[in-house]
Amino acid sequence: MKTQLDIIELIELGEIKNELDFERALIADRKLRVLSKENPKFKTLRKKLKDLIEAYENKNWSPDSRISNEKLRESDVAELIAEKERQFIEKRKKLIKAKLKKLNLNQQDFGVILGHRSKSYISELMNGICPFSLKDLIIINRLFKIDLTDLVPTFLPQTERVKIRTSIKKLENPKLKLSKEDFVLV
Repeated sequence: MKTQLDIIELIELGEIKNELDFERALIADRKLRVLSKENPKFKTLRKKLKDLIEAYENKNWSPDSRISNEKLRESDVAELIAEKERQFIEKRKKLIKAKLKKLNLNQQDFGVILGHRSKSYISELMNGICPFSLKDLIIINRLFKIDLTDLVPTFLPQTERVKIRTSIKKLENPKLKLSKEDFVLV
């Protein structure tokens, strides 16, 4: 299960397949608009992403397409999840930057620690353009003492929550119970 959009992977795929990835792409487009001012590499990436967004909109949200109430609900949920992910990534970025500052390290030093040489790649990681690897997150946790719950999103999409609830009900194990808080978006 993905908790973050990998823009490069999406561009390689060549299409946006669902509302959640569409909402994530819209947020990524805004980030790339800002980042492209610093690095021209992001302009090309943004152009490709914008083409995918436009194709998805034309296919799924054009005046000719039938937009049902279910489609609107799906869009609203996707927008909420994508925004929670954006907030999570922004909070994580602030926590990491604060630790770097406290230790008198810059992003390039951070890249060396994680084993990434490219300064732009570190920027992509920090800004949520590309997801951190599990190894990166473990290093950040151990080195900077940032709690894993602040590094790894713990919320689940609605489809996953429904599957888990259904599975738990089928097991009929009274010792295995979940509260509503166990499945909130954040």
